[in-house]
Amino acid sequence: MADDQGHAGEQGAGESAGTDAIDAKPDRTSFVPSLLKKKKKKKEDGSTQPASTPKGEVPTYKYNMNFEKMGKCIIINNKNFDRVTGMGIRNGTDKDAEALFKCFRSLGFDVVVHNDCTCAEMQALLKRASEEDHTNSACFACILLSHGEENCIYGKDGMTAIKDLTVHFRGDRCKTLLEKPKLFFIQACRGTELDDGVQADSGPISDTDANPRYKVPVEADFLFAYSTVPGYYSWRNPGRGSWFVQALCSILEEHGKDLELMQILTRVNYRVARHFESQSDDPHFNEKKQIPCVVSMLTKELHFRK
Repeated sequence: MADDQGHAGEQGAGESAGTDAIDAKPDRTSFVPSLLKKKKKKKEDGSTQPASTPKGEVPTYKYNMNFEKMGKCIIINNKNFDRVTGMGIRNGTDKDAEALFKCFRSLGFDVVVHNDCTCAEMQALLKRASEEDHTNSACFACILLSHGEENCIYGKDGMTAIKDLTVHFRGDRCKTLLEKPKLFFIQACRGTELDDGVQADSGPISDTDANPRYKVPVEADFLFAYSTVPGYYSWRNPGRGSWFVQALCSILEEHGKDLELMQILTRVNYRVARHFESQSDDPHFNEKKQIPCVVSMLTKELHFRK
């Protein structure tokens, strides 16, 4: 077994289908200072009264999916990295990209795959996507497959903040996706911690009508589905693909059109937690576990059907 940084030896041709690898850089110092510098938010003065529901209108709790198109799905599949980054080849990621392409296309998405993108290319293609007209689309999805650290993702030439890629889709920047779900699935490490596991017994406004009486938070209607929790390695099998993507595609194929998205992702969490455990000749990396992490700013339930 070798991780993606050459941490346990050279990676690439030596990987086999029976071993698992990780999508991380074994150095967390880059984000530790940022944790120490967090400022305490000042309490805001003013009314604490919630916005009232306009008279005679009933809140809707499901996203409107009755659009001409499901929407665009961009897959960024980074497998090979410039030597200067110190990142190894991500064997198995093509399996992930292929499975995700088929899965999201079957859900109705217009799927486009981009391989081995630089940081600038990732920025440019997502900015262009945010500037497209999504008026006839129900939602937007983006999948990032790469090496990573906490809050960051690798392009083939270096590292960029995930926030800098997703910010283009904020409500004040991408108006044609306002109040529509913007989904980001991220297969990458978020640190260098290993999970040993533990032994156990067994809106009041309609979806289509504009209304000047209310405002929408610019960060609303985003969902981030990470392959692992903050601080931890994320595992990938060179022969079968990453644990998270294997589980995600499996559950989507089985229940993508009948379960709500959070139910789907909860089942993905269960499958990764229960059905996967690392196998490595290196005791330090053997018999490790993983749990995905969902961060949701969605304001309604999401069903991938009209």
